[in-house]
Amino acid sequence: MNSANFKILEITEYQAQSFSREEISEEVGIILYEKYQSQVNVEFPSPKTRNQWKLTAQGYVGYIPLNADLALKINPKVPIKNLFGMLEYAYNLKSFRFLEGLMNCESIEDFYNHLAYVLADKIIERCRKGLYRTYVPKTDQLAYVRGRLNVQQIIKKPWNVKLECEYEEHTADIIDNQILLWTLFNIGHSGFCTEKVSLIVRKAYHAMQEMVSLQPYNSEDCIDRIYHRLNEDYHILHQFCRFFLDNTSPSHEKGKNTTLPFLIDMARLYEMFVAEWLKKNLPPNFTLKTQEKINIGEKIYFKTDLILYDTTDSKPKYILDTKYKNPEHSSSKDIAQVVTYAVSKSCLDTVLVYPTELNHSLDKYIGEIRVRNLTFSLDDKIEDAGNKFLTKLFS
Repeated sequence: MNSANFKILEITEYQAQSFSREEISEEVGIILYEKYQSQVNVEFPSPKTRNQWKLTAQGYVGYIPLNADLALKINPKVPIKNLFGMLEYAYNLKSFRFLEGLMNCESIEDFYNHLAYVLADKIIERCRKGLYRTYVPKTDQLAYVRGRLNVQQIIKKPWNVKLECEYEEHTADIIDNQILLWTLFNIGHSGFCTEKVSLIVRKAYHAMQEMVSLQPYNSEDCIDRIYHRLNEDYHILHQFCRFFLDNTSPSHEKGKNTTLPFLIDMARLYEMFVAEWLKKNLPPNFTLKTQEKINIGEKIYFKTDLILYDTTDSKPKYILDTKYKNPEHSSSKDIAQVVTYAVSKSCLDTVLVYPTELNHSLDKYIGEIRVRNLTFSLDDKIEDAGNKFLTKLFS
């Protein structure tokens, strides 16, 4: 990324951008088309595109390294400060003041580098205090007795001068720490860090490396872990790790490419953000369920985004479906989807939730089911936008 010949192409989500034949080789175009078609729509040079490449990001922002000399950066359509606001809620980071520097970030690089710096700095701080350790059961062949002897194994192999012992070792090489090390490894290979951030990430990695083994993990491993007074500060560290692991993809040149794609699925982030904001701001007579599975038949089921339940009778009152896109009007497919959810849950009020105002508002009844489109805006101050959304939802 620091090479003098290195070039970064920039596009913005949902906005088509054209590039000349010379800027993108056919080999790179094929990589984009085959490996990242969910993230970027690629149109090859043709008379239709005036013999230029045409790239359109599909609701993702971030960074894709394409080869040693070229990368693609996808900028968000929302202000960076609101991207930060979504992150705060989606990953439960709202109460941590050390993230305030993100409010001054002006680009996706600043955003990534600030988060990486904070995580690495917090890991170094924990290393100075001492990494969390616990007892782990082990079985090993030793020249001395430790813990409990495996007598049956000794009888089977009496010639073996080493004794098989079962014991517990007090170690830092546990999942809590392995998640941190694996995340640092991914950040270090992102190719997206400045020299200053790379330096502190390497420092944090080396501080852990001798005590913790490098093991692969995914974002789900960061969820529902057990915390107590000895490791309570790991909760925020694991939330950071979850964000990075959620949005770091395997390289398309595994084993060759030293950099990894960093891609935020904005649709998923928007859904998580709306859910977490509602959990913290709903009236007390409502409760929220996310990704609820609705079984229709054998191997046939739906997963709803958000359902609001009335706590007095435990009945579903509103089905919400977030749509991170900017159409002129709600599509018939989206309407059919929420009506199907409503029928399956016997719920009479459904809402399609968009990040921007649509040209055509919707408030219709299909039978007894009310279908609306509402806006939880990312253009305004998030708290104000959320309160406006709630007011309209309950009207």
